[in-house]
Amino acid sequence: TYSSLPSGEISPDELPYLERRAAGGIGILMTAACYVNADGKAFRGQWSCSRDEDHESLKAVADAIHAGGAQAVLQIHHGGRQSPPDVGGCVAPSTIPASREGAPVPREMTSVEIEQTISDFAAAARRAKDAGYDGVEIHGANTYLLQQFVSPHSNRREDEWYAEGLKFPVEIARACRVAVGPDFCLGYRFSPEESDEPGLRLRRTFALIDALCDCDLDFLHVSLRDFDQTSIHDAQSAVTLTLLAAHINRRLPLIGVGGIKSAEQANRCLQIGADAVAVGRCAISDPDIGLHLLAGEPVRTKVMQGDFERELVLPAGLAEKMRNVPGWFEFEESPIPTAG
Repeated sequence: TYSSLPSGEISPDELPYLERRAAGGIGILMTAACYVNADGKAFRGQWSCSRDEDHESLKAVADAIHAGGAQAVLQIHHGGRQSPPDVGGCVAPSTIPASREGAPVPREMTSVEIEQTISDFAAAARRAKDAGYDGVEIHGANTYLLQQFVSPHSNRREDEWYAEGLKFPVEIARACRVAVGPDFCLGYRFSPEESDEPGLRLRRTFALIDALCDCDLDFLHVSLRDFDQTSIHDAQSAVTLTLLAAHINRRLPLIGVGGIKSAEQANRCLQIGADAVAVGRCAISDPDIGLHLLAGEPVRTKVMQGDFERELVLPAGLAEKMRNVPGWFEFEESPIPTAG
């Protein structure tokens, strides 16, 4: 949401935003990515689960979500080389920058730092349980640190933490399970492919899925731009979500996602392999998206001009980003009328 305080605490205007979405007919509200240590902070306005002192901030979010009637899941996160040096630590498995112009060269993590980061994820999961959350999602997608350890592009290590060994994500999943106990909901989000060369491909993702299915998790959550897309490296392939679901073969529930804007699309996502459906952008533009999807009613996909921050119950940092990032949200052509 780009809205939290510089201290990493949740800002007061994020709480009504979360409660409003929780009241909109959804079952689970998953928080914005929450950093597990200072090196992992990936952007300004990100919030923290890195210290025991974050308890009241974390609890306030869980309480707001529960007040709206949904279950609360904390997404725990480390940006890795996606953390700008003036924000986080910009560390990574290897000294390979991201494939974008001007990307900084990250510092290679030592084995001691890797072990500490595993402990930091586990401590963050324990803090979530202590703060009253119903579950935790480990963020292993979108080219952040866990994916960086899985990818042959970002991980060129030759020690025990080498990419194909998959040790880092597995150790984090296992440590988090120990931290929260056997009966607390724990999941893992992953991206199935990346465009880098060499880079993450479905073959390695299938191996990751197999490893995660042995980690006593409760769900997997795929990150896709479009829920029905095919492989970014083979347009003639079957739908990626279907391939993933077939490989998982009911060992764990799979959450599907990607541009879902209607009940028809949500049902289609379930039909092609997902066990549950996640929505993101449309839950911002339409706080009642759950109610609308369940009723088969149209979802508001455009943001009204004018005072949309108040109308949609948005925190200031998120509203500012929506105004200033071209193409992120589509705006209505006419402003909303003002009184007087």
